[in-house]
Amino acid sequence: MSVEVRTVPADLPEVDVLLDAYLDEREATFPSAQGTYSRKRTPAAEFTPPNGVFAVAYDGGTAVGCGGLRRIPDGVDETGADDVRFEVKHVFVTPGGRGKGIASALMDLLEREGAALGATSIVLDTNDSLVAAGAMYRGRGYERVAAFNDNPNATAWYRKPTTR
Repeated sequence: MSVEVRTVPADLPEVDVLLDAYLDEREATFPSAQGTYSRKRTPAAEFTPPNGVFAVAYDGGTAVGCGGLRRIPDGVDETGADDVRFEVKHVFVTPGGRGKGIASALMDLLEREGAALGATSIVLDTNDSLVAAGAMYRGRGYERVAAFNDNPNATAWYRKPTTR
């Protein structure tokens, strides 16, 4: 793959372009039976170390995908131990970049960064209508868990312990 994935400040112009495209697509494809899509962008400041990171995938210098990771309040894992949680947000690949492993490369970087920042687990939410995304997350070892937030767009919540 000739794509380069790297962490970047979340307030770069290419991040705005990617996140606008992501929100536009989600709004246009949101299941009407679930109501209206709530268009909400996570503030760039939440993706700043040591509380988070933002990643962009570049193909020949063109931004073709993105995703962020932010610290959220700690939880408790299945054993009752404290769980330092970082949440994946806004994973998106442009239509022209899909099918090339870019989302997996973004997730690889976000998971590594989360572990380096002290996460004991990575969590995320998604909508069951995003079949490919759900399959990718499950294929990466994420397991469905109870809702950990009140995101009105989400129908599925996942968690994966980090490997350090």
